[in-house]
Amino acid sequence: MKNIKISFFDAKPYDIESFNNTNKKYNFNIKYFNNKLNPDTVFQTNGFDVICAFVNDEISKPVIDVLVKNNIKLIALRCAGYNNVDLKEIFKKIHVVRVPAYSPFAVAEHAAALMLSLNRKTHKAYYRTHDNNFNINGLMGFDMNDKSAGIIGTGKIGKILINILKGFGMKIYAYDLYPDNKYADDIGFKYVDMDTLFKKSDIISLHCPLSKDTFHLINNQNIQKMKDGVMIINTGRGQLINTIDLINGLKTGKIGYAGLDVYEEESNYFFEDFSNSIIDDDILARLLTFPNVLITSHQGFFTKEALKNIAETTLDNIKNYYTNNNLENEICYKCGQSICLKKKEGKCF
Repeated sequence: MKNIKISFFDAKPYDIESFNNTNKKYNFNIKYFNNKLNPDTVFQTNGFDVICAFVNDEISKPVIDVLVKNNIKLIALRCAGYNNVDLKEIFKKIHVVRVPAYSPFAVAEHAAALMLSLNRKTHKAYYRTHDNNFNINGLMGFDMNDKSAGIIGTGKIGKILINILKGFGMKIYAYDLYPDNKYADDIGFKYVDMDTLFKKSDIISLHCPLSKDTFHLINNQNIQKMKDGVMIINTGRGQLINTIDLINGLKTGKIGYAGLDVYEEESNYFFEDFSNSIIDDDILARLLTFPNVLITSHQGFFTKEALKNIAETTLDNIKNYYTNNNLENEICYKCGQSICLKKKEGKCF
């Protein structure tokens, strides 16, 4: 196999450390760039074989046109999501592979952490006691036991979260386009329609993919179906929630808590340090003013195990492409899945 040159965009110190350690058994030639991939930086791909991109890199038509001109044959996404890729434009031009699962435990556990922190206000208690203030007024929570959780999306992450919440003694209502009824029977929870889930859940957690059908799934119409004081958790994709409608729900008290690890316009802010700047995104700035909103910066995946799995799968995807043209984790451009039975049968295209 020739000396493969990889152009690695939006590289953070933890990425570099993880990929350098893993690359010892692959010996790829990796060039790390701090900036994101976009029309202004795509010139940096000239002379490389592979592009390694992340969730906030822009893989749009102007970028794709330059990548094709630079003879790039493979884009290796080091993430599960791919809504930043223009699949229609890239079809039959460049192969795109992803990391479909790196640590479902990491994301599910982070979702549970958001629930517990919002409920028991541990993040507020931390700062209060560090100011020598040991007053517990305003920190009252509720028992998770016997409350109802609505889980939208029961893939690997959703199922792990269900196991966690069952350990708290919670009642589970779940929705999925392809319900796993055997799993539901074994664990002891119910699949219901979306309206029933909204109506009966004290906590709603989003673990479904972003598609035209789930875009702004949490909107004013659906919020009105929910219990007063509902808690909404999103560790999936920012655009699952209409943020303006979420803010209106918070203002009226219909939504009692919101835990967000993702945000609609996060690409301009998340993973970067703006502590010495003013946030000019008025919607994000408004969200940060609510005492019952907890925002983390897309860190749900961020565990040692997940970073190791991301690096190994990404570099394996590249190796497999060049050694045996094996594209097990290639995104199907038509249906958007990395494992597509119709594609394997030659019927999806």
